[in-house]
Amino acid sequence: MITHLKKISLGNWMLIGMVLGVIFGFFLNFYVSDTFIKDIILINNVFYIGGTGFIKLMKMLVVPLVFFSIIVGVASISDIKKIGTIGGRTLIIYLITTAIAVTIAILIASTIKPGEGLNLASVTVANVTNNITMSDTILNMIPENPISSLANGDMLPVIIFGVIIGIILAKLKEETKLVNRMFVEGNRIMMEMTHLVMKFAPIGIFCLMAKTFAGLGLEGVIPLGKYVGCVLLGLVIQAFVIYPSLMVIFTRLNPIKFFRRFISVILFAFSSSTSNATIPLNLEKLSEMGVSRDVSSFTIPLGATINMDGTSIMQGCAVMFAAQAYGIDLGTSALLTVIFTAVMASIGTAGVPSVGLITLNMVFGSVGLPTDAIGIIMGIDHLLDMFRTAVNITGDAICTIIVSFKNKSMDVDVFNGKKKPPKEFKNLLS
Repeated sequence: MITHLKKISLGNWMLIGMVLGVIFGFFLNFYVSDTFIKDIILINNVFYIGGTGFIKLMKMLVVPLVFFSIIVGVASISDIKKIGTIGGRTLIIYLITTAIAVTIAILIASTIKPGEGLNLASVTVANVTNNITMSDTILNMIPENPISSLANGDMLPVIIFGVIIGIILAKLKEETKLVNRMFVEGNRIMMEMTHLVMKFAPIGIFCLMAKTFAGLGLEGVIPLGKYVGCVLLGLVIQAFVIYPSLMVIFTRLNPIKFFRRFISVILFAFSSSTSNATIPLNLEKLSEMGVSRDVSSFTIPLGATINMDGTSIMQGCAVMFAAQAYGIDLGTSALLTVIFTAVMASIGTAGVPSVGLITLNMVFGSVGLPTDAIGIIMGIDHLLDMFRTAVNITGDAICTIIVSFKNKSMDVDVFNGKKKPPKEFKNLLS
């Protein structure tokens, strides 16, 4: 029995925690009439401590995790100078598709309004960025006092400061080898700490869901279902409308041929929920489509690091879900801040399962939204993470094809099946 329990993945434990929390919350809501047990003992003590304690652990990770990962991610892009236009085009395309992804998510969630009906407005909300002008937003990004920004969790200045350090490390290279190694090791430590904290996720999710649904009842299920629908709709649009359109516009190649040959990689990414593990398969399949390995060996690993379109869609939907649940009307400046922060959060985000939930704290913090709502959506995130990863690696591949085509490093006849592909890789999917 214990052996079988150990085989259950963390994502499935999180799902179990969510389901049990919802069931127990409904039980309290409909069948427990004793106020002392229901409200004072369970909701305001046991569940409050368990759920809020887990949220605090997640907040603990945000600033150092983002700071180290941003620096390491930017510093690793030093190869762009070696590749010239290939690196520049790749970076621009990745950042543009990420911005498109989070914009689509915001538009979908603004239309469907998944958070309406959840009624969390009783929670105190402070410092929501809905009345700040765009000029103030831009000025607030400048790290006047980086140490103060790090201490206060002021994420936009932290991101900019991290980007500047990363650029300098990339420029100085060997002269700052020791410092660069320190940041790499710091990033590694934060990733291990993230894995440690996430082990408590099932308990935290159970407490958060039980506390939420003990007060809301059945009406709380509908907003959650609408949130899932918003994320999935955004992912479908990004994967089957945006990406194919970009391929047709820039290469005139047939997207249907791409998806027919790429489906095995998509299925592997879906089942593994990790972009990094899919890198070898992605490289192999692109080689079979006529993409030069000189291009793909740079763009695919880079994409696994900074091209997180699926994650950005989740973050955009989550922001709107939370704002609507708390009755907050985010202004234009706040929405632009969300788009910028989500794009920047994608840089250096590790291609491993559920790390997007950690950086979601950063996106919420950029506009002052309460992070409690993150706990409500965490239980179903494993399922959505599978879809997000499939979209992420699909975007990496299509962007690589575009860059390769534009740099005349692609054999179109191989892509169209008129020639046999080169045997550069062992068939990893056989």
